[in-house]
Amino acid sequence: MLQQSSKPQKEKKRVLSTSSGLLSKSTLSSHLSDNELMCFFNMEKHSSNAREYSHRIFVNRSLHLENIKFYGFDMDYTLAEYKSPAYERLGFALAVERLVAMGYPTQILQFEYDPSFPVRGLWFDSLYGTLLKVDSYGNILVCVQGFEFLKHSQVYELYPNKFLQLDESRVYVLNTLFNLPETYLLACLINYFTSSPNYSREKTGVCSGDLLMSFNSIFQDVRNAVDWIHVHGDLKERTIQNISDYVTKDPRLPMFLARIRDSGAKVFLLTNSDYRFTNMIMTYLFDYPHGASETEPHRDWQTYFDIVVVDARKPLFFSEGTILRRVDTKTGALKMGTHIGPLLKGQVYSGGSCDIFTKLIGAKGKDVLYVGDHIFGDILKSKKIRGWRTFLVVPELVQELHVWTDKCQLFANLQNFDIALGNMYKNLDSSTNEKPDISKLRMAMRDVTHKMDLSYGMMGSLFRSGSRQTFFSSQVTRYADLYAATFLNLIYYPFCYMFRAPAMLMPHESTVAHEHEQRLSKEDTSSSTTKTTEPAPAELQNNADENTNTFSTQIPSTVTHTHDEDCSDEEDHTTEGAPANNV
Repeated sequence: MLQQSSKPQKEKKRVLSTSSGLLSKSTLSSHLSDNELMCFFNMEKHSSNAREYSHRIFVNRSLHLENIKFYGFDMDYTLAEYKSPAYERLGFALAVERLVAMGYPTQILQFEYDPSFPVRGLWFDSLYGTLLKVDSYGNILVCVQGFEFLKHSQVYELYPNKFLQLDESRVYVLNTLFNLPETYLLACLINYFTSSPNYSREKTGVCSGDLLMSFNSIFQDVRNAVDWIHVHGDLKERTIQNISDYVTKDPRLPMFLARIRDSGAKVFLLTNSDYRFTNMIMTYLFDYPHGASETEPHRDWQTYFDIVVVDARKPLFFSEGTILRRVDTKTGALKMGTHIGPLLKGQVYSGGSCDIFTKLIGAKGKDVLYVGDHIFGDILKSKKIRGWRTFLVVPELVQELHVWTDKCQLFANLQNFDIALGNMYKNLDSSTNEKPDISKLRMAMRDVTHKMDLSYGMMGSLFRSGSRQTFFSSQVTRYADLYAATFLNLIYYPFCYMFRAPAMLMPHESTVAHEHEQRLSKEDTSSSTTKTTEPAPAELQNNADENTNTFSTQIPSTVTHTHDEDCSDEEDHTTEGAPANNV
């Protein structure tokens, strides 16, 4: 197991020391406010304990790896990392060729994929042909039609409240890495038709003589073209023919999967890809002269998995599913009838449903950790419907973290502007008649937000626009227990590791300093509704035990606040009759 490298002890002393020696917490307390003191020790804790950021796994909900009995993996963009932007360029070019075959003008063959434009998580509004970057509530942060970034007034013409409801009949969420070429292709086509002198621009499409092309019809054509190249076209064949150009190999993969099984957990592969494509990709990923270590002989990729399921058809797999069948690994054909179990190591299965699958492997919801890249197909449905623990792979985190650390001053500037804005209103109340001039400050805030966004690409960060988090960000927070740039970051953690979610503060908690001079007076405290519980005297507790028909609540003798739900299956080690403060 790779071990975490910690900072030298002398560095820690240097940070906490003065010329007279180490500073104690009491000494620091005389110089710092409670809030500053808490921040100081939190920074010191994180600086000494946190792994290198490229090795980190980020936590939304606490998870104890010791409780995980099954590790499940998707293949595409998870076990098999496709090289970007080479793979997106291939998908883009094939989709354009398909559109020309469907009757689109040959001029679009001149389109070239630009990786700096698209970002995952955008909404496409098929009514107005716009790509929208929205926050978790549907408020529009960025609006693009073709290659034109619409101004404030233009956005209000289309969306009077700068808001759009997530309506599946109108809005398509471009959530996956496979959607990146599609995102840019939609922008290219709408830009081509709306700027062409041969077409007149309408609010919901373009016209040329008796031809009407709505933005919705363009969207449907692009969707059909993209689906076609994945199912019937040459995308998979071209990938296999030039596999080293499009798929990344990592020699740590066999070693890591073997370590999972050595820890006592089981490993399964659950992919939407067919067996032929899966076998070729996985054979390439495990094509090393050695096995799990350099001293072991090479072995087939299937030996690293306890169960292999192809053609899963997620997210359908997590609801009604399909028929579960065995695959003839020699021919790739499906065997007749429905497989009713058991699921055997060395066999390959097709389809099925989560209900059947979990029963056959003897799994409960929370003892399965499923790793995938698709926020909807892999993560949202497995979490929302089946209660699996979830690990989202976000390859963009490599770039996101690089920009976040390199351009951190921009975010600090934005926070300073927020403070300055608050100070301008600080001494004003409802009797004030004069309005402060905040125009320059607002302009500076917009300028910094623009610079921050462009640091990530034309459409900005995957997770935010300025200080506002995106819809994609909210989905990650809600449905992914863990997330990282690659699942291989699990190598840097022991299988007994307890992932702890950071404290989530409400605005009234994060913006109010814990300073003595700002605490409520005794009069305010006495009139508040805050309740504090004092331990009952021993004689009263004894009387309560004798008289079971009491008219007041009793202090619990054990811990009741089990917010770390992942530990809920652990045995209760409290001794009967033990005092509560010993728990």
